Amino acid sequence: MKTYISALLIGLAFVACKSEPKQEEVTVETPKEIAPVNDEMLETAIIYEANIRQYSNEGTFNAFTKDIPELKQLGVKVIWLMPIFPISETKRKATGGDFASLIEDEAEREKMLGSYYAVSDFTEVNPEFGTKEDFRALLKTAHDNDMYVILDWVPNHTGWDHVWIKNHPEFYTKNAKGEITDPLNEDGEPVGWADVADLDYSNENLRNEMISDMKYWLSEEGVDGFRCDVAGSVPLDFWEQAIPQLRDTKDVFMLAEAWEPELLKANLFDMAYAWDGHHMMNAIASGEKDASAFKDYISKVETDYEDNDILMNFVTNHDENSWNGTIKERMGSNASAMTALSYTMPGMPLIYSGQEYDLDHRLKFFEKDSIPKTKANMWPLLEKLGQLKTENKALHGGKDAATISILETSKPNAIIAFKREKAEDQLVYLANVSNNPITFTVQLEGVYVDEMTGKEITLAKDQEHTLKGNQYVIYTNK
Repeated sequence: MKTYISALLIGLAFVACKSEPKQEEVTVETPKEIAPVNDEMLETAIIYEANIRQYSNEGTFNAFTKDIPELKQLGVKVIWLMPIFPISETKRKATGGDFASLIEDEAEREKMLGSYYAVSDFTEVNPEFGTKEDFRALLKTAHDNDMYVILDWVPNHTGWDHVWIKNHPEFYTKNAKGEITDPLNEDGEPVGWADVADLDYSNENLRNEMISDMKYWLSEEGVDGFRCDVAGSVPLDFWEQAIPQLRDTKDVFMLAEAWEPELLKANLFDMAYAWDGHHMMNAIASGEKDASAFKDYISKVETDYEDNDILMNFVTNHDENSWNGTIKERMGSNASAMTALSYTMPGMPLIYSGQEYDLDHRLKFFEKDSIPKTKANMWPLLEKLGQLKTENKALHGGKDAATISILETSKPNAIIAFKREKAEDQLVYLANVSNNPITFTVQLEGVYVDEMTGKEITLAKDQEHTLKGNQYVIYTNK
């Protein structure tokens, strides 16, 4: 949109007016307005988890911002920023799990930057990443490229430097001695997050302060929603109180780091984690379970969730990469098949920083590290899958998702086979998750296009197919 400004010079005298040249009309570009978060966008969306610290050698907002137009090539529609807030110094975690303050060597101690999830201020940005102006430039660039930005919000706890520790100790969980505690399990034993202090949601003033801080980022900074850390550990009635107020502020996208179906009801969260789906893919890829586990998973999803619930599918994320292993470590030769599965099964696929560049090491969590930036095998695969996800209705995965039908095969323990359909579009996924070539029949017929090769194929009922070990194909109807 363009704004036209006419500048008029006003003189103090007639002669002055006659002598002053008239200024010409000036055209000023105003920032592009992005459409509000909407159901249509969610059908085709791909979400990208940005680890600002590790994304670049600089580890800054500005370094990430430069690459946002590149992410558009992958079909990314939502950027989830890992926590961008200042990190507490007190009880700051170091590699290995100890507190950084216990490291005697000053140079080594300075390397320990702590956990993003030990927040000291919910309304400021981590100076490690840049300034708030830098963040605003990131947000504008995302919006200019038709991408939404959600912040990783940490509602369950704060760092030990947070202003609430001093000014509002009543906001925190206390032990029998009246001391603020770190998060505890139901049996009273520590969860293992000693670098953070547990919040007590029985305090109504805490709830109001938390909601106010979330509203700030919506109304003052223009972000588009939140990914809420350990959302299931926060009382459900807090979300019932908070999310309607957030939605009254603007249209938002809400992602829960949780699996509980109740968090998706009554217009609360838009999407939850497909934890069961992730564990299923790990188990099949490693040989712990066979291909039939996929059919069992789809049946469980259809039982546990409603038709308009959205689950986030992922082969990696910040926790999985740092603590449980790289995609290659966990999925081996089935890594590509599982990546394609995360795009083709119902839900919204996630790309984690570095995945697009074949990241093959565990990123350090409490100190500086970086991802590779060379496009090799994964970039063209994600680009192709992104094109399918955004253009083919059979991969709609939002509140009006395409249907899924399990296809019967003669080798159900080795072959994952299903069809997705919506309107005129059909998509078929077949994968041999074993390490050996498999010949099988599948109840499928018609004329299709092999999306990986571009070749047209005609399939007949009871026709034999052969897939190499760990090979997959994606067919779409003509």
